[in-house]
Amino acid sequence: MFDTRIRAADHEAKRRAHAAVQGDDGVAANDQDSVKNPLAALDAFLARASFDASDPAALGGILRQMVDARLDRLPLPGSGQTLARWRALAAVAARDLGLVKLFEGHTDALAILAELGAVAVPAGSRWGVWAAEAPDARVLATPLADGELRLAGTKAWCSGAAAVTHALVTAWVGDAPVLAALALDQPSVSIDTHHWHAVGMQATASGDVTFDGTRAVQLGIPHGYVRRPGFWQGGAGIAACWYGAAAGLASMMAEAVAARPDAHRLAHMGAVEVALAGAAAVLHETAAQIDAHPAEDMQSATLRARLVVEAAAAAVVEHAGRALGAAPLCRNERFARAMADLPVFLRQSHAERDLAALAERSLGQRRDHGDPWLL
Repeated sequence: MFDTRIRAADHEAKRRAHAAVQGDDGVAANDQDSVKNPLAALDAFLARASFDASDPAALGGILRQMVDARLDRLPLPGSGQTLARWRALAAVAARDLGLVKLFEGHTDALAILAELGAVAVPAGSRWGVWAAEAPDARVLATPLADGELRLAGTKAWCSGAAAVTHALVTAWVGDAPVLAALALDQPSVSIDTHHWHAVGMQATASGDVTFDGTRAVQLGIPHGYVRRPGFWQGGAGIAACWYGAAAGLASMMAEAVAARPDAHRLAHMGAVEVALAGAAAVLHETAAQIDAHPAEDMQSATLRARLVVEAAAAAVVEHAGRALGAAPLCRNERFARAMADLPVFLRQSHAERDLAALAERSLGQRRDHGDPWLL
């Protein structure tokens, strides 16, 4: 288990918690390098990593190696290095979307634990964040002493359930939502993946996790998980994953087009260039905005970034398929997997619901502060 004490999530608590996550004892020289220059160390690891991307156990093994090598020590959102954090997520996504699904969840959990003031993260632990609220799956929490909870019920859409050691789970105390942290090695936890029939994102093995009197720790106050600044900051990080996967597909497409260019292929490549350039610009702007205003509500900026990147990624999938035809979909395993995985991962977007929410906020801004579209 882990330390159950909870601190107020003020700036100093966040700083100390981040230091605890980073760690400074017994780090080998190569681990020191991974902390000092995390993107270079991550790129080197990904370049030499060999694993079966269709095997959930292999995916979990690679995540474990990344944690053991301290490659999960990313800058916190809003720390002044948000873009560096997103570049790391994009790099993993370009390598494999199943892997980034687990890696992003783990690093998001570390950021949440830092923001909400958790004291300690067990060495070598691997985390998931399971916050989906399916209509037929709900987790109820009974408060105990000293901030502890007892959980009962089922949580759906638990990505990498068999690959992680700990989880942050949304639960309900009456009508109030709370965030609970727990270790998954308790006998009261059971995992069921028999409903998981996905082709895209298959190796994430997202299952239903049932809790039967499972002990957990409440993090923060009721509603605190969704009302904290980091909620939308973390949501924007998903867009970086989408972007990285789309850029990886574009790189494979560019190699094929360069080898056998023609007018139609070049036109598709140009469309991809335009889509990715626009998405990259919005991600740069959003990261800078988050770093400049880390305590502010970034819902509009996050929705905008996610929707821009979603549209760009969908364009890359469309143009790559039309430019290259069926051959790489049938004969290039990595390309075919990315083309299957990315549309599924993109559905983490709420599509027209997010567009409508962004429009409402934009109209409000227009009413209160004038035209939001002036250069």
